Amino acid sequence: MAQNRPSNESALLPLGALMLAASTGAWSQAAPPAATTLSTVVVQEQAEAAQGKDTLRATTTTIGKGRQQLRDIPQSITVVTEKLMDDRNLDTVKEALRNTAGITFQAAEGGEEDIRLRGFSLAGTGDIFLDGMRDPAFYDRDTFNQDRIEVLRGSASMLFGRGSTGGAVNQVGKVPRLMTEHEVATTVGNHGYGRLTGDFNFHTGENAALRLNVMKTKADNNGSGSSIDKQGIAGAYRWGIGTADEFLVSLFALDNDNGINYGLPWIRPRAGATSASNTLIPGLAPTAYYGMASDANAGRAKMASFAHLHRFTGGSELRSQVRKGSFERDQRASSIRFADASTTLANLSPATVLRRGTNLKVQDVDTLHAQSDFSTKLEALGLKHEVQAGVDFAHEQKVVYAARSAAQGGVDIAKPNTTLGSPDDGASIDEARRVLRAGNQFDARGWGAYLQDLVQVAPAWKVLAGVRFDHLDGRYDQFGIPTTAPGPTTTTSFQQKISNWSKRVGLLYQPTERHSFHFSYGTSFNTSGDTYSYNALSANTPPEQSENIELGAKIDSADKRFSTRLALFHATKKNERNTDPDTAATRLLLSGRRHTAGFEVDVVGRLTPKWEVFGSYMWMPIARVDEAASTSTTVGNRVGDRPGLSPRHSGTVWTTWQLTPKWRVGGGLNFRSKQAPADVTAPGWEAPGFVTADLMAEYLVNDRFSVKANVSNVGDKYYAEALYRGHYVPGAGRLVQVSLSSRF
Repeated sequence: MAQNRPSNESALLPLGALMLAASTGAWSQAAPPAATTLSTVVVQEQAEAAQGKDTLRATTTTIGKGRQQLRDIPQSITVVTEKLMDDRNLDTVKEALRNTAGITFQAAEGGEEDIRLRGFSLAGTGDIFLDGMRDPAFYDRDTFNQDRIEVLRGSASMLFGRGSTGGAVNQVGKVPRLMTEHEVATTVGNHGYGRLTGDFNFHTGENAALRLNVMKTKADNNGSGSSIDKQGIAGAYRWGIGTADEFLVSLFALDNDNGINYGLPWIRPRAGATSASNTLIPGLAPTAYYGMASDANAGRAKMASFAHLHRFTGGSELRSQVRKGSFERDQRASSIRFADASTTLANLSPATVLRRGTNLKVQDVDTLHAQSDFSTKLEALGLKHEVQAGVDFAHEQKVVYAARSAAQGGVDIAKPNTTLGSPDDGASIDEARRVLRAGNQFDARGWGAYLQDLVQVAPAWKVLAGVRFDHLDGRYDQFGIPTTAPGPTTTTSFQQKISNWSKRVGLLYQPTERHSFHFSYGTSFNTSGDTYSYNALSANTPPEQSENIELGAKIDSADKRFSTRLALFHATKKNERNTDPDTAATRLLLSGRRHTAGFEVDVVGRLTPKWEVFGSYMWMPIARVDEAASTSTTVGNRVGDRPGLSPRHSGTVWTTWQLTPKWRVGGGLNFRSKQAPADVTAPGWEAPGFVTADLMAEYLVNDRFSVKANVSNVGDKYYAEALYRGHYVPGAGRLVQVSLSSRF
């Protein structure tokens, strides 16, 4: 769609070029550990690549700014490797995250990963990263170019700047390697599902390689009421691999033209029942769809990246990245509600009328990110230090479009009702008739700098200390058009400047190479502009402040083929935003306070050469609102309430067994206990807990071909996957898929 926006990138582009020219950093995901010879680097690199491709267990991470051993990070991290994604046919980032403990989803916006971790929001998509750089746009992320997905639990602001209380998610993209190896996979399944992916890696020179990943996916329904039609391509060229100067240039494009199931309304059991007794509409198939055939969730994502790594003599590294992104989103959804507000389970029938509302999310996001990270090991004052320091810059622009009403020169398109007994009625409207206008725009510039030191204070003891400073300047314009007659557009503008410090400290006790115990404390902050909007009150509101405390352990088996992660955590949001009951107030009250506490365990690796396991479980017995707004009409929880999207039990388990050299079988469970939607008007209600089961069987035809069959949600369980105040989105029903993979 046409739009006029001033270009505000000129200030950052010279800075990014200067950073690259000065070699002030490198690329944080592709780089192997420091080495002085090419052969050593290549051997290590290939071993790390094979780790994620051929096993469920990972021992290193790049989420902590540069490649580090998991045991050296005093904070919990769960890694979803490429092997786990392949085994379970996890095609989207949302599906991959669902296969970790403590993750829940809000059904507010639709069509993106609106995530909760440890009971706290990940700030929309503000806490999702790609190769260590913020990936803030709303779009359906696919895994076709993902090497693995890393979930950092607890405060992340010292590493990444503004962020949530719960943690951060880092997607690690596939990079070229010094080998020639290709893989093509074709998958077909019920609901007209078809998916084709190709992963082509070319060794083009002594220290250079090219990698190309492609994807095409289509489905009529995919078990969740919405169709799929998407395609993607990602190309990367890497040269200087293993030398003093290593470079990477990459391009990425993803085109989504999917349908969308915006959800179903909650229902009360009988007349006069309170909202606290809301429940799911019973007797429906997971595939039941009551939206319009013309509903859609289209999106485009395009990114271009350049990265450079300089290796100094002695092992120090300087890493730089610059990424330009352009994202479009065009969501035309139907919000489903009962036409008769008095509908209950007692009078529910196939003839019950459902009203189709309109929910539009049409927006463009343009981003420019640049960052530089330096790491070194040294001895000072008789102690060993591992120092990391860095600086990053961001420019993010968002334009949101709204539909003109008939009085504003547009059209009002009526949607026909439907009935509960008539899902998939095929009704449609001409969405192209809608006349769009720019409704608001957000422009933010930010920079941050951090310094962290891991000090070996004794043979078995390490101390970590880090600090970061962030500055953000956000500008928001709200455009208004007269509602009854032609006239000039009015603009209401807000601005907010924020400067904030974040801290992180940790203690590591590592008595052996197999045992690592840690204690950590970290802070985080959330700005009022995390959702790219302001109003008269929020623009004057300081950031929310949070803190996390964790006591944990990482323990390897004697053969180092199996790992266990344990953690006790306590997370507190100290000054949560609340709507001020005083209508004369100039800012929102930071009067709220709530906390969660619980226990986590991850188990991953090979119990025997033939038996492999991945398990992730969270028990969160404590989730409590400690302070709330001083008005009973505020939408939210009361003091003593358990906040929404905070189930006591959540997790997943997946296991495979090599029956014979040719046959491998597997199975797993996903489960969540009952939970309430977020921010419901007290008293709240809870969606029932659920358990779903998955099965897999794989046959190795020969060294080049394999066939794999998957059945997800074997029992065709009907349950609420994502929750919101007014509706819930059912999870996918039974999916049966067969894949043929060819390696050459």
